[in-house]
Amino acid sequence: MKTAFNPARFALLVVLCLLIIFSCYQAFQSAADREEGIRRGLDIAGGLYVLLEAVETGDREIDDDAIERAITVIRNRVDELGVAEPVIAPQGEDRIRIELPDLEDVEQARDIIGRTAMLTFVGPDGEEIVTGAHLERARAERQPEVSPYPFVSLEFDSEGARLFAAGTEKYFGEPIAIYLDDEIISEPVVRAVITEGQATIEGNFDFEEASRLALLLRSGSLPVELRELESRLVGPTLGQRTEEVAAYAAAVGLVLVLLFMIIYYRLAGIIAGVALVFYLSLVLWALNYLPTTLTLPGIAGLILSIGMAVDANVIIFERIKDELRLGRTIRSAMEGGFRRAFRAILDANITTLIVTIVLFILASGPVRGFAVTLFIGIICSMFTAIFLTRILMRLSFKAGLIQSGAYVGVKQS
Repeated sequence: MKTAFNPARFALLVVLCLLIIFSCYQAFQSAADREEGIRRGLDIAGGLYVLLEAVETGDREIDDDAIERAITVIRNRVDELGVAEPVIAPQGEDRIRIELPDLEDVEQARDIIGRTAMLTFVGPDGEEIVTGAHLERARAERQPEVSPYPFVSLEFDSEGARLFAAGTEKYFGEPIAIYLDDEIISEPVVRAVITEGQATIEGNFDFEEASRLALLLRSGSLPVELRELESRLVGPTLGQRTEEVAAYAAAVGLVLVLLFMIIYYRLAGIIAGVALVFYLSLVLWALNYLPTTLTLPGIAGLILSIGMAVDANVIIFERIKDELRLGRTIRSAMEGGFRRAFRAILDANITTLIVTIVLFILASGPVRGFAVTLFIGIICSMFTAIFLTRILMRLSFKAGLIQSGAYVGVKQS
């Protein structure tokens, strides 16, 4: 039974499709903005890549705490450069990976990364009391019977204890500033003369703030010697050209997929194309507003997710064709096709989501970017395939545009 043409439903369908296309246009415009849009990784935006290896010297051991302290020192250095979205992360047990996109002064960055941090305790008159070289221990502690707030306990070596005792006696009742590379990280007031080399820094801290201060104090100097294993500069021109090539490849692939869908599934293929356009806008908005960084592997994940989004529509349309071949009406074939396809789409996407989560947990660097982009793409593709395509198909049927199986690529006898 054919459905009569319904101008109101048709107008609603046209308006919905125009809104989807406009949304995609806005998403592309926002993503293309290299300053306010999607954050680009090192391989796209260009910048400096450095791989450092920790080397044991004397009695300095390489452990997780030493690597964490070294990362804190380097991150404090990098913050001086104003680099957006730097990546400073452990790699393996004894290496640190540094990625600094959009750098203006590469040599300054190299100098800052390799520089040893300097922790100093300075009196109110600017006189240096003791340095981080004499600080043996700094950690956050809780003792409710002593203080309602967490505090940071310090312990100096014998020479540091002597110097600190003299300083606390001289500046009793006055603040002592703690500098890390000329930046004040704390300014406690001396409330007692410390003669045994053990002191506390108290304040209205929560435990996270106290732990952060303790880490900064322990990071007064690089805890291990760092040797540069690899260093390379990625030019912004090369990165931008690579991004353009990847975007061009994605556009060509998308057009070819849309042509196939339209030729093979007729009107249903056009509906799938509109849903795919909305899928792209969802992914771009997500990448723009979530704390993610787009890399070349991430673009590969995006392209792969486009194929998965189309694959979901193919499963739906093939199920609808099966229903039509069994003699169902257009309406019942559509509903049955979506119902039968739902389980297959859900199972396939959930297994892929599990893989992306495992990949994100175990991998690092650009591979994580691939996992994140693919994860976002799968979530968006499930929404557009299962919900948006269904809404558009129903609306097209009610508008009188789908009259027979020919409109989804099959002729009924």
